[in-house]
Amino acid sequence: MNKVLAIVIGILIVVGFGWLAISSRNTPEESTRQTQSEKATDFALQDYDGKTMRFTDFAGRPLVINSWAAWCPFCRKELGDFAATQKEFGDDMVIIAIDRAESRETAKKYTDELGVTNGLIFLLDPSDSFYQSIGGFSMPETIFVDKNGNIVERKRGPMKINEIRQKIQKLLLL
Repeated sequence: MNKVLAIVIGILIVVGFGWLAISSRNTPEESTRQTQSEKATDFALQDYDGKTMRFTDFAGRPLVINSWAAWCPFCRKELGDFAATQKEFGDDMVIIAIDRAESRETAKKYTDELGVTNGLIFLLDPSDSFYQSIGGFSMPETIFVDKNGNIVERKRGPMKINEIRQKIQKLLLL
């Protein structure tokens, strides 16, 4: 019995230290952070119709690029809010939603159920390379890119529609 108790306590200590290490990496102050003229990585990903799109296809326009997945409970509301803000801001900027390593069928079924498939540019990233290239740590992850291709802000975790609007308005002023 004492041996089992010692093992349980050991596991709890290891888990506790692991949790502290992870949570200290993503403090509330860091969940939204500014970057110093970091260029957005170019990508070549396909949309639901198999058309390849690149970051450079949107040169000269502010971008909001969101990494999402159907398994992410926070992404559900946020994708709807992104579609609403894309409609609201129109051609002044572009919101791109990049699915993380799921099949076309899974991603499209999910966005169809949400009614947002035609409201955003949806790209598929079967190797999850885009998320890795931006140093993804949580879900969802969103980057805000100015018209010169610089990442000006990163947001870890979900946003409500008012925060999305505020960040887009700030982006459009750059």
